Amino acid sequence: MAYKVNYRDVEFNLFEYLQIQDLGKSEKHHGLGKEDFSAILSEALKFALKEIDPLYKKSDECGCKLEDGKVTTFPGLKEAYQNFAANGFIAMDTPTTYGGLNLPESVTIGCGEFFIGCCVAFSMYTGLTRGAAHLIETFASTELAQRYVPKMYGGQWAGTMCLTEPQAGSAVGDLSTSAVPEGDHYKIKGSKIFISSGDHDLTENIIHMVLARVQGDPAGTKGISLFIVPKFRVNEDGSVGKANDVKTVNLEHKMGIKGSTTATLSFGDNNECIGYLLGEQRRGMPMMFQMMNEARIACGLQGQAVAGAAYEAALDYAQQRTQGGKTLIIEYPDVRRMLITMKAYVEGMRALLLYSAYLDDRSMVEKDEATREKYEGRLSLLTPVCKAYCTDNGFRVTELAMQTYGGYGYISEYPIEQYMRDVKISSIYEGTNGIQALDLIGRKLGQKNGQYFRELYEEINGFLSRHVSHPAFTAEIANLKKATEQLGQLTMKIAEWAMGGNLISPQLHAVSYLHNFGDVMLAYLLLDQAVLALGKLEEVWKSQGAGDEAQKSKICEENTEARFFESKVKTARFFISNLLPHATARAKAILNDDPSAMKIRF
Repeated sequence: MAYKVNYRDVEFNLFEYLQIQDLGKSEKHHGLGKEDFSAILSEALKFALKEIDPLYKKSDECGCKLEDGKVTTFPGLKEAYQNFAANGFIAMDTPTTYGGLNLPESVTIGCGEFFIGCCVAFSMYTGLTRGAAHLIETFASTELAQRYVPKMYGGQWAGTMCLTEPQAGSAVGDLSTSAVPEGDHYKIKGSKIFISSGDHDLTENIIHMVLARVQGDPAGTKGISLFIVPKFRVNEDGSVGKANDVKTVNLEHKMGIKGSTTATLSFGDNNECIGYLLGEQRRGMPMMFQMMNEARIACGLQGQAVAGAAYEAALDYAQQRTQGGKTLIIEYPDVRRMLITMKAYVEGMRALLLYSAYLDDRSMVEKDEATREKYEGRLSLLTPVCKAYCTDNGFRVTELAMQTYGGYGYISEYPIEQYMRDVKISSIYEGTNGIQALDLIGRKLGQKNGQYFRELYEEINGFLSRHVSHPAFTAEIANLKKATEQLGQLTMKIAEWAMGGNLISPQLHAVSYLHNFGDVMLAYLLLDQAVLALGKLEEVWKSQGAGDEAQKSKICEENTEARFFESKVKTARFFISNLLPHATARAKAILNDDPSAMKIRF
C-alpha cells in the first residue's frame, strides 16, 4: 500500500501550535512565511510519494551487494538520490554559503518524517551526507569547505561518519585507528565497522569523517582527532583523483534496513590513505558530537516516522478488514484500543520532535545571549529523550500495528513486518538507548546546576496553573500535575544518590527515568495542543450554529476540520488517562530501589 501520513497534524504542529511562520521575522529567515514553508512541505510529500515510496519494498527484497570489491545498490536508488539532491533536500536547513536552503530545522524535521516514513534505507544515505558536509562546513578551513561541501550538498559526493571499531564499540576512546602527519595531510591507518552508507554506487566519491589518534597523543577520548578521508583523492581543481587506499572489506547482513550499506572499511592497508585534519588536533569528539547529536534527533525521527507509517497502514487495514460476518475489525474495542494507543504515541512523538527542532530554530534566531542559551540548553536536555523514547516506542507501535493485522501482519506481503525490522536498529545505533538514559541522568540533568531541567519543570507547572480551572480538562490537569511532581521527586532522588556516592542506583533506573521524562513531555505537549484544538473546535461549532451535543457530534462527523480538532482532544485524554499512569508505576519501582539485578548470580 502507498505511504500515508497525517499531514494535517504536521501542519497543526508547525503553524498553529509552534507558529514557525514567525521565524520569518528574524534576520536568519527574513522574508519567509507560512506560504513558503507550506509549499516546501507539500512538495516534499509529493516527492516522497513519487520517488521514495516505490523504493520501500525494493530496498528490502534486493538489498545491496559487494562483489569484486564493488558495491551495487538496489534499482532506482541512484536516480532517487540524485533527484533528491537536485531538489535541494539534502541541505534544507544549512546556510546558503555552499548551497544550503537555510530553512528552519522544524521544516526539515517535518519533511524528514515523509522521507523516512517512505523508506528508511533511502534516508540513511542522504542524512549522513548532510551531517558530514555540515560538519566540514562548520569546522573546516574555507579552502577545505569549498573543496568538499558544495559537491556533497549537490549530490555528486556522499558522506559518512566512521567511529566504531571491532574492539571499541560504545567506548570510542579505545579506538586504534592512527594518523601520522605528512606535509599538509596525515596518513590514516585502521579499521572501522558498522559504517552506514560506507560504500555505494550512488555518487562519484564518498567523504568519510574518521576519528583517529595522532601518534603521541594521549589515550582515551581526549586524544582523538577528526579527519576528512575521501574514498578517492581530490585533485587541486576539485576533480576526483586516484583511489585513496580505502577498502570495503564487508557488507553486513542485517535484520532490517537491508537497502542501506552497512560496511566494514579498512584504511591504509597499503599505507597510502591520506586524510586532512578537521579543526584542531585532539578536538575530534567535541566536533563529532555535533553530527552525533543531529543523528540522535534523526534516530528519534526514524522511530516516529516508521511508527506513523505503521499506524496509518494498520488504521487503513482495520477500516477494510471484516471479521465475524460483516463487522469491520475497527468496531472491536480491543482493536480501537490498539489504534488509539498507536495514534497517541505517534502524535505525541511528532509533537516532541517538532518542538525540539523549534528549540533549535529559536536558538539560531535569538539575539539575547541568555535566551539563546535557554533554548540550546533545553534542546540538549531533550536530545537523549527524543532519541531513546521515540525509538523504543516507535518499535512498540509497530508491534501494535502487527497485532492489529493479526497473522497477515507477520507476512511480508503486507508492510508491517518490514517496518518492525527496519525501525529496530534506531534504538541501537548512535549510542544505545541505555547510553542515552545515562547521558540524560549523568550529563544533561546536571547542566548549569540543573537550570535547564528546572526551567522546563517550571514551564510545565506554569501551564498547569493557568489551566487548573479549565472546565474540559480538570482530570487531565490533575493527572499531569501528579506525574510532573513525581518526575521532580525522581530527579531529586537521582541527585541525592549521586551526591551520596551511590552511582549504581541511578544507572539501574536510568532507562525507567527517561521513559517517565518522555511520558510527561508527551502528556504536556498533547494536552497543551488539546487546549488549543478545543478552542478552535468551539469556533467551528459556533460558526455552524451548534446548540446541543447532538448537533456538535454531527458537525464533527461531517466537518473535516472539526473532526481533526475533536480527535486532538480525545487523543490527549486517552494518553493521560491510559498511558501516563505507567509513569506512576515506574516511579514507585525506582523509589523502591530494588538491588536484585546487581546481586543475582547468573
